[in-house]
Amino acid sequence: MLIDFFTTLRKAQVPVTLKELLTLLEALQAKVAFASLDDFYLLARLCLVKDEKFFDRFDRAFGHYFKGLEDLKLFPDDQIPEDWLRAEFLKNLTDEEKAQIEALGGLDKLLETLNDRLKEQHDRHAGGNKWIGTGGTSPFGHSGYNPEGIRIGGESKHKRAVKAWEKRQFKNLDDQVELGTRNMKVALRKLRKFARTGSAEELDLNDTIRSTADNAGLLDIKMVPERHNAAKVLLFLDIGGSMDPYIHLCEQLFSAARSEFKHLEYYYFHNCIYEKLWKDNRRRFDEAVSTLDVLHTYGKDYRVIFIGDAAMSPYELFSRYGSVEHMNEETGQVWLQRVLDTWDKAIWLNPSHTRSWEYTQSTVAIREQLDGHMYPLTLEGMEQAIRYLSK
Repeated sequence: MLIDFFTTLRKAQVPVTLKELLTLLEALQAKVAFASLDDFYLLARLCLVKDEKFFDRFDRAFGHYFKGLEDLKLFPDDQIPEDWLRAEFLKNLTDEEKAQIEALGGLDKLLETLNDRLKEQHDRHAGGNKWIGTGGTSPFGHSGYNPEGIRIGGESKHKRAVKAWEKRQFKNLDDQVELGTRNMKVALRKLRKFARTGSAEELDLNDTIRSTADNAGLLDIKMVPERHNAAKVLLFLDIGGSMDPYIHLCEQLFSAARSEFKHLEYYYFHNCIYEKLWKDNRRRFDEAVSTLDVLHTYGKDYRVIFIGDAAMSPYELFSRYGSVEHMNEETGQVWLQRVLDTWDKAIWLNPSHTRSWEYTQSTVAIREQLDGHMYPLTLEGMEQAIRYLSK
């Protein structure tokens, strides 16, 4: 079985070797993992994957090969029975019916009401308008419709939830994706600033010829430091949720940026910048980075590029405790302004179509906060953005 699994990983372009497979076999013979798919998953990844940028490819290959076996668990299984959240049907609503559904009265009221429901509810519900369940018009659960609810489990359908109760694992962007076009690289190259620093390791042909001639024909070799791109770029990448349809496009941009800039740093966020950022989406709950530390680490000569659709609940941008995933003490707008105050040049690349921007309150507000420097994630938009950053 492991031979077939090994072959599956190779087909998924995970660079595994026979030596690593033998290491995994030795660990299994020593019963490091036994009778647990979760334990085997962690052990196999530890033995077979030597670079975390291949974690996502490994996950997809693992899921494909072991499809049908138990899934890796998400929370909150221990607090809300899974049976309550099975979407056995979707309640179809007309536009008039949707218009008649009113919000509960703001984020504080939503959280207060959810707490009351958890204390009162003892059974599964579906198709209702009050309890935690599926379908229907209740603000709590999933697979239904409410203009201002809290999604618990399930998948986002109407993009209206102001909070989501789940521990989602967002995939890291693969910087080795094969680009179908070089145009992104060409656009990014306009931001390059060349400099020669470090030890002299490159032959300076013109100076060598000149010095040799001045030295009566005796060879006088001249060396110079290697010429490299000195432009410094700081990427902030929105990941997960409404950004899922744009993963391939963002991977292309990420790959192009990694190849073009020697001084490139990147951090992930979800929907809006808050007090924490992260470098690895699988460890974001355990290994988050303080945003204040990021603000104090990189110099003023960095150029900032946000990548995201800027589409979110207004609470996430304007309200304390408005984040869809945690209780933020300060608003997203405050944290975004701190970034703009730290670095002089910042732009926002938006992968969604420009005609949709004016219909999303958060997108309009973020664009205004950046003094209009939001550009579509198209080749033309990138050229405009890089032209501004390079001034």
